[in-house]
Amino acid sequence: MSETKLWAGRFNEPTDVFVEAFTASVEFDQRLYRYDIQGSIAHATMLARSGILSGDERDSIIAGLKSIQKRIETGQFDWSIALEDVHMNIESALTAEIGDAGKRLHTGRSRNDQVATDIRLWLRDEIGLLQAAILKLQQALLDIAEREIDCILPGFTHLQTAQPVTFGHHMMAWFEMLDRDRQRLADCNKRVNVMPLGAAALAGTTYPIDRHYTAELLGFDGPAENSLDAVADRDFAIEFTSAAALVMMHLSRMSEELIIWSSAQFAFVELSDSFCTGSSIMPQKKNPDVPELIRGKSGRVFGHLMALLTLMKGQPLAYNKDNQEDKEPLFDTVDNLKGSLKVFADMVPAISCRRDNMRAAATRGFATATDLADYLVRKGTPFRDAHEVVGRAVALCVKEDCDLPELSLEQLRAFSPDIDADIFEVLTLEGSVAARDHVGGTAPAQVRSAIERARQRLADAGG
Repeated sequence: MSETKLWAGRFNEPTDVFVEAFTASVEFDQRLYRYDIQGSIAHATMLARSGILSGDERDSIIAGLKSIQKRIETGQFDWSIALEDVHMNIESALTAEIGDAGKRLHTGRSRNDQVATDIRLWLRDEIGLLQAAILKLQQALLDIAEREIDCILPGFTHLQTAQPVTFGHHMMAWFEMLDRDRQRLADCNKRVNVMPLGAAALAGTTYPIDRHYTAELLGFDGPAENSLDAVADRDFAIEFTSAAALVMMHLSRMSEELIIWSSAQFAFVELSDSFCTGSSIMPQKKNPDVPELIRGKSGRVFGHLMALLTLMKGQPLAYNKDNQEDKEPLFDTVDNLKGSLKVFADMVPAISCRRDNMRAAATRGFATATDLADYLVRKGTPFRDAHEVVGRAVALCVKEDCDLPELSLEQLRAFSPDIDADIFEVLTLEGSVAARDHVGGTAPAQVRSAIERARQRLADAGG
């Protein structure tokens, strides 16, 4: 393959060796090779249809590109830093293989619109894979929610015991977080699936190209409307990374709960040994390394979002070399999000609930205090008065070192004569969760209905 730069005609001196390596992107953008070739095949097909290339030239180009793709995929292709990037490496190899027809391929396009097209093609596929990964995790959450539909644990606010909930209900909260993430990715993909090709360097081209036909060949919804914007736009990458950051934030919150719940102080769940590690000096340790690492990787993705925003904030139109820096944050975001979703989906089915410990924790911290207040309201007590009554009852419990259900009827009636013997049905954990019997509530019957609706949602989404 010739290593003469394809733009060298203007220059009288060779590029400095360090500058050559410093400005090259081929070490990381070579992962776009399949999309670069896909875009080039569509471009050549369009050029021939428009009468810019002959049929023989088109066929020679397509055959040459397919041959190069095969060489890349079998490890027989030599990437050259001197040729800077994936585009020039492939074009140089094509010219070496088929001669002058290879030099005609770049008619009517620039690396500016070429790279923007490649990234969009790549990201479109990756979004599809990420949506499938989210669906897999959601299915795992539905399964464990159904399995633990009546398992009771304390629900928290401020990490203080608030009200009892079911573990199934809690898993359905995780499901909903991920469902918004999946929808965001689908919405983001609408703006990814716009074709820059044909914008050329920045102003379009003088050749009679058919951008709508090229877009159709590549499966884009249509061509970008403005040539300047087409080559300068990286909104789609920023929007995707923002959506990815939200997914990672959700995974981090889920990880935090698993870390807390699996600690000896909580002991609510047991994580499979497959997703934990030990200590080099403390033989008793079982560390939740997978959730901890996912929690840490969220910061990495947040950083990539800020990097892309900062990259773009000062750029005048149209393309600038700064944009070479868009790929590594974007690639790393996809890689880490994909890996995090995969390992989480594998980890969730192996979670074991320690029901006795959860139940015991739910009996501490006056989890049914609100139920007592609601009971009094149903008896005609204004809510604020009921709130004060329950507060005084809790104060007695604190003094006596007991929970509300452990008070006698006589003690409870001392705070309000409206309290009768049926109060003890209200103050049970089962009674508390069953009373939240409305759409979105924690009652097992409602959780079961929510699971059924969620399974239908996933079926409609192709999961």
